[in-house]
Amino acid sequence: MDAGGGPERDDYGLPRVDIEIPDDARELDPDVQAYRRELRAHRRQERANRLRGPLRREGMALPLVAACLMLALITSTLLVLFAADETGMPQLSRPAATRHTPTATPSPPTGQVGQPLPAAQILIDGRLERVQSMTEHQASLLALVPQDCSCVPALRQLAAQAGPAHVLLYLIGTPGAMGQLTELAAAAGQSPRFVGEDSTGVLPTTYAGPALTAVLVQAGGSVSYVAHGLPQPTAMAQLEVALRQVSPIAANH
Repeated sequence: MDAGGGPERDDYGLPRVDIEIPDDARELDPDVQAYRRELRAHRRQERANRLRGPLRREGMALPLVAACLMLALITSTLLVLFAADETGMPQLSRPAATRHTPTATPSPPTGQVGQPLPAAQILIDGRLERVQSMTEHQASLLALVPQDCSCVPALRQLAAQAGPAHVLLYLIGTPGAMGQLTELAAAAGQSPRFVGEDSTGVLPTTYAGPALTAVLVQAGGSVSYVAHGLPQPTAMAQLEVALRQVSPIAANH
């Protein structure tokens, strides 16, 4: 200030500023608080700029990378689920020595009840014929006659049971017993056209025992019943029941 109370000239060329100094410093508290608020707001702005800076610099790169990572995670999860077995655990490869190879269930042998007849060749009525062909079109009863069989009454009873059931009766013997079988058939009233010789020996080996045996075969060649121990009354009665079951008359009713 000059002697007249006016502002003196500034030797540095700065603009004149009127500075008022308060008598009590507490009057400056509002200004100080406002200054501090400005500093805090400035610091918050700087922190926000640091956090948003990578996004502004990289653009869509970061969201794209995040989407790829999420897709990879979902894909790997689905692969694990599809590879899991019933217990929910993924199937791990095991050494070849410990792997379980499923074994095929053996089929029942031919000749058993419910199974086809064994492949036998029968010499009958002057020609060699497969036993399956003989039983293909009509239910049949194959009487396997052993050697030295005094069974004329039993053969007659078999004929009496098979006839009403419309089941063909065949008397089958082995080569060594054909002479005796021919005489038995004549005595029992059996036509020579239904007396045959099992040249292969398959039927006697499969079924026959020391006594007369009868094999009941359904049309088509499937074994329905095997009667051993003929002519015992119980065996004959059970055979008669089986004959009724395969009879075409019973099937029609």
